[in-house]
Amino acid sequence: MTVAQDASLPAPLTSFVGRGRELVKIRRLLGEVRLVTLTGTGGVGKTRLALEAAAASMRAFPGGVWLVDLAPVREPAAAPGAVAAALGAPDRGSLSVPAQLAGHLAGHRGLMVLDNCEHLVPACAELARTLLSVVPELHILATSRETLGVTGEHIFDVAPLPPQDAIELLRERAVAVRSDFQVTDANRAAVGRLCADLDGVPLAIELAASRLRTLTVGQVTDRLEDRFTLLTGGCRAARPHQRTLRAAIDWSWDLCTETERLLWSRLSVFAGGFTLDAVEGVCAGDDIAPGEVLDLLHRLITQSVVLITDTEGLPRYRLLETIRQYGWERLTAAGDEGRLVLRHRDFCLDLAQSIDGRWFGPGQAEDLARLRADHANLLAALDREGDPRVRLTLASALRYHWCAGGFLGEGRRQFDRALAAAPERTPVRARALTFAAWVAQAQGDPTTAERWLDEADALGEQLDEPAVRAWVRGLRGLTAQYRGRIEEAVSGYEGAVAAFTALGDEREAGSWLSAVAQAQAYAGHARAVETGRKAVAVAEAHGERWGRAHVLRALGYRAWVCGDVETAGALTRDALECMRGFDDYAALGLTLEHLAWVTASAGEHLRAGRLLGAAGTLWRHLGTSVSAFFPQVIGHHQRCEETVVGAVGRAAYARALAEGSRHATPVQAVDLALSVAGEPVTPAAPGRLTGREREVAELVAKGLSNKQIAATFGRSPRTVDNHVQNILAKLGFAGRSQIATWWTANQPPPSGTE
Repeated sequence: MTVAQDASLPAPLTSFVGRGRELVKIRRLLGEVRLVTLTGTGGVGKTRLALEAAAASMRAFPGGVWLVDLAPVREPAAAPGAVAAALGAPDRGSLSVPAQLAGHLAGHRGLMVLDNCEHLVPACAELARTLLSVVPELHILATSRETLGVTGEHIFDVAPLPPQDAIELLRERAVAVRSDFQVTDANRAAVGRLCADLDGVPLAIELAASRLRTLTVGQVTDRLEDRFTLLTGGCRAARPHQRTLRAAIDWSWDLCTETERLLWSRLSVFAGGFTLDAVEGVCAGDDIAPGEVLDLLHRLITQSVVLITDTEGLPRYRLLETIRQYGWERLTAAGDEGRLVLRHRDFCLDLAQSIDGRWFGPGQAEDLARLRADHANLLAALDREGDPRVRLTLASALRYHWCAGGFLGEGRRQFDRALAAAPERTPVRARALTFAAWVAQAQGDPTTAERWLDEADALGEQLDEPAVRAWVRGLRGLTAQYRGRIEEAVSGYEGAVAAFTALGDEREAGSWLSAVAQAQAYAGHARAVETGRKAVAVAEAHGERWGRAHVLRALGYRAWVCGDVETAGALTRDALECMRGFDDYAALGLTLEHLAWVTASAGEHLRAGRLLGAAGTLWRHLGTSVSAFFPQVIGHHQRCEETVVGAVGRAAYARALAEGSRHATPVQAVDLALSVAGEPVTPAAPGRLTGREREVAELVAKGLSNKQIAATFGRSPRTVDNHVQNILAKLGFAGRSQIATWWTANQPPPSGTE
């Protein structure tokens, strides 16, 4: 079985130079010991070396290889949650995050790269110690300026590049900005002197190389030497490599225009990465016109200050942590950090409230992907000091991020802290209590949920907040559902629909109507089909998918109970198709269960066993079972198992379960469920591919090799290799010829043809 690798290693944007011996040693160490920590000064290349070693070791770790970037994490308590997010582990929060991680990783030989641990050493040490002690096949490769101090830790000191590798790195990076650059007999000595002055520190060399677009090697060296003279009198206690790196960044700062420096410093307020609209929203104004932002960002990219990344097909940007810290120092020295922190918080709040306000509508999966990509920024906004009522408002606006996006444990932590910091009896607290209760319910903590709902109900009445009381009524119905009191649940949901309809809130009313339809279907109400069709129609009219998937599943269940196996199968598969793009483990697990029961009724017993295996993996990830959501259906699960075992035997059933359990992520589980006779369904259109992947697929179809495609895009062959592998995985293909056939078959006919 393969653990989720939704956040797998990023594809490198540049070539990897040198370090061949180090790679061999690190790979050997990873095979011999379970914790290896790469240490060294900032900018020496610890992260890049760790990623290369991890990529080269993938075959040795079939259970998964993951990158956990801890640079954006500010609070030690948030470190386990960052690891869970990187591994794609569902965060229900009913157990401690380390305990959830241990369960998620149990039985798998995997490699975890913990990057940038130096500011969280105690937390990282405790997490590594816990996971390594309970997950025997887990290996950890950490990067840190300080060792973790864990028993069994093997320290690998990353040294600067030797002279020849340093020169080659400078040459490759310089060619990227100036294609005619060469290392010749005439300039070799100057290039060698520049690399020696930079002490072979890769980050410093890359910054210097970016300047060779406009300066000669000699000019770069002269300017750097002047900077060294200034630094010698400033901080004699600093290590030479630190002085050199600081000098390189100082010098790069000095060569920026005043406006470029201003943007650089303001970008340091972001955690983990940012989008163009975020830069425009946070950094524009006060000497940076909104129309200047794109050009300024481009200029910082060409100077290697800002890096481009690609997340879920959307362009994002980031600063190396060393560059970010430098910018933060400049921002703080100018006294602007307080103002930028507030801007950043307000942007995050606007983003969250905008998504929350349009939730019952189109783009839900894309909105969750955006929040997932900005998770580090959202946590930074929540963690910073400020008005506790704003923190409550932001935590509330992120309710679907917590509950539908897979961050229940983090949501609970944020609500616990925010509610404690803002005890005043305000409308903001009343609303926050309802959404905190929803999180607690989803975690399986009804006691806390009921306590918060009681307080919210009282506040709603005292402060005359009818929407709060409507939410409370609906959520009390959810508690009743989880406890098996389905008629009480129907009544609570219907009360919420009526209340929100009276308030003129069509979206909330539509959302609770979906809950009514589900509860009626499971209760066997005569009106269930009628209500379900109405709920689906309302959802479709708004372009909503998440709630619609739940209703379709419930209608499929109702059809199956009534003996209409064909309709039940069609409705349940429609529900699964609606779930594409969501990381809702609970909803998907329940839908797979339903499809397994339907499939067994249709006589496809081995296929039913595989579906039960996939559902079982999702339940294990959550630490729960199907009975936690609709307790009255647990008998169907048991009877399905008995039917399959009776038809194929216990051994064949066990093999089917094991086969299904290998589909461990939501994407893999949906692909299994919607396959035909065990073969994946070929997508009808290239919509699941990113823009770059579609371009690569087209060139593959034209017969170009990966090397030729790399030359076309100006990228490394390895980057193209990664794109091709992603295409094969997404389309369920085994080779390039299938990509070519698929691409040709899915192109529109030429204009004027039939």
